[in-house]
Amino acid sequence: MSNAYKLTVNGSTSFDVTQNEVNQLDAISTGPAHYHILKDKKPFKAEITETNFLAKEYTVKVNGNSYTVAIANQLDMLIKDMGFEIGASKQVNEIKAPIPGLILEISVSEGQEVNENDKLLVLEAMKMENTFNSPRAGVIKSIAVQKGDAVDKGQLLIEFE
Repeated sequence: MSNAYKLTVNGSTSFDVTQNEVNQLDAISTGPAHYHILKDKKPFKAEITETNFLAKEYTVKVNGNSYTVAIANQLDMLIKDMGFEIGASKQVNEIKAPIPGLILEISVSEGQEVNENDKLLVLEAMKMENTFNSPRAGVIKSIAVQKGDAVDKGQLLIEFE
């Protein structure tokens, strides 16, 4: 794979940039996270104000205007094209039983707002209690089981709006 990047600015505008173009950028560090950049003989002051290294997302202030920039390399683009999601970007809308078991407890109700990691239900499987926490913030659309129900692997338990 060659060194090419896709930069997405403010979630809408995308640019394809090569490593050679990055190397030719006339930028000088003027302090921690501060840069002076010349582009087409025009000067720009840039400052990196926020970083999310794992998400490869940065907030950059250029001449007083802030931009959110997401950087994807060729591997990131390939993973996205294959349909895989990385980290928190995946939107979970259903909770399904990973194994057969018995519903011991349901801690939420339909229409309830939940936060990430809130307790949803407890499933007993192979004499062990498995607590299911919310994978994201959202609203409970439906609960497909009741306390005491036996469930099969892959059966829908809870659905989010």
